[in-house]
Amino acid sequence: MSAACILHADLDAFFASVEQRDDPALRGRPVLVGGGVVLAASYEARACGVRSAMGGGKARRLCPQAIVVPPRFSAYVQASKDVFAIFAETAPTVEAVSIDEAFLDVRGLERIGGTPEAIARRLRRTVRAQVGLPISVGVASTKHLAKVASNAAKPDGLLAIAPGAELAFLHPLPVGRLWGVGPATETRLREHGIVTVGQLAGLPEGVLVTILGRAAGRKLHAISHNRDPRRVRAGHTRRSIGSQSALGSRRRTPEELDAVAIALVDRVTRRLRKGGRVGRTVVLRLRFGDFTRATRSKTLPRPTAATAPVLVTLRALLAAERETIRRRGITLLGISITNLSRSSDAGVQLELAVDGQPPPALDATMDAIRDRYGAGALQRATLLGGRERTSAWLMPGDGPDGLPESR
Repeated sequence: MSAACILHADLDAFFASVEQRDDPALRGRPVLVGGGVVLAASYEARACGVRSAMGGGKARRLCPQAIVVPPRFSAYVQASKDVFAIFAETAPTVEAVSIDEAFLDVRGLERIGGTPEAIARRLRRTVRAQVGLPISVGVASTKHLAKVASNAAKPDGLLAIAPGAELAFLHPLPVGRLWGVGPATETRLREHGIVTVGQLAGLPEGVLVTILGRAAGRKLHAISHNRDPRRVRAGHTRRSIGSQSALGSRRRTPEELDAVAIALVDRVTRRLRKGGRVGRTVVLRLRFGDFTRATRSKTLPRPTAATAPVLVTLRALLAAERETIRRRGITLLGISITNLSRSSDAGVQLELAVDGQPPPALDATMDAIRDRYGAGALQRATLLGGRERTSAWLMPGDGPDGLPESR
């Protein structure tokens, strides 16, 4: 029987909590971060049915008394750094999941720190006292169960699952509480009469594979029995690099979407090159006007960090969804590059300019200029609001490096 020594710590309504911390007039009141699309909603707003990624118009109809504030990403980044510094002081091994959550392995700290539950209580008190933010913590024997426990503890709570009590806690829960089960998977399971985790666990693995496919079926069968061998790993290698942009609720022209795509590709490929990475698979992520989502991908013949081939691929993926976007609208567009490897290990073949696209050497030149003079030193003509869809690069006096990333 494994010891319950894994903590999952998750800041509550992170962006909204930072706003309430920094402005006393917002405390105890419904707060929405972001107007076009809700980036975060305080728990007071959630009580009215508002959720993150909801359109701003719908959110204000559900909660007309809500206070809408613009996002302050620099404040969120600083708060995250402060909290992660506390994580580092709490446990020797910390695995970041996102800007506002992490796994901590407190194995072997009993003599100096007390039980895992005691460590979790102290962590919550320290974050509240030093950073001024609420945080929920789950304690369990596996990463998946610790994540489920922290969600069950929200808001501002602590839940420790004792060894031997894992399945008694897990099996009565709805299947949607499992990490990785989204609305589409939950609906498919419900169509087969599977509503609780216990019902899921009672099915043979082969049946789940038939319903959900090999990877998802095997994964859900394992976690429904609390089988999760993954260890907490500090500084593990990233499996993808991506960026996304919330678009609001108004209709976008193909030219506007192309400008967004260009900005995202510029940002992601620059991050690849800066990290000495290359990737083979381009992934397009879309959220439509009805808040359903779609993911499309294409694997390239060779790994690359060059802007041109990634942009060509993304444009093709986006063009294939043009009719769906026209009918249903679009509220979010994202890109990620997966199948990553080190550029020094990938045996990358040098590429020539193709179809009027700039050669890879130009990417390096532009990176050097931006590193020296700032991200806004170079800007595509398309992103300046003009009508020409040119691939030329201009040097305005200043300007953003693409569009703001939505978290």
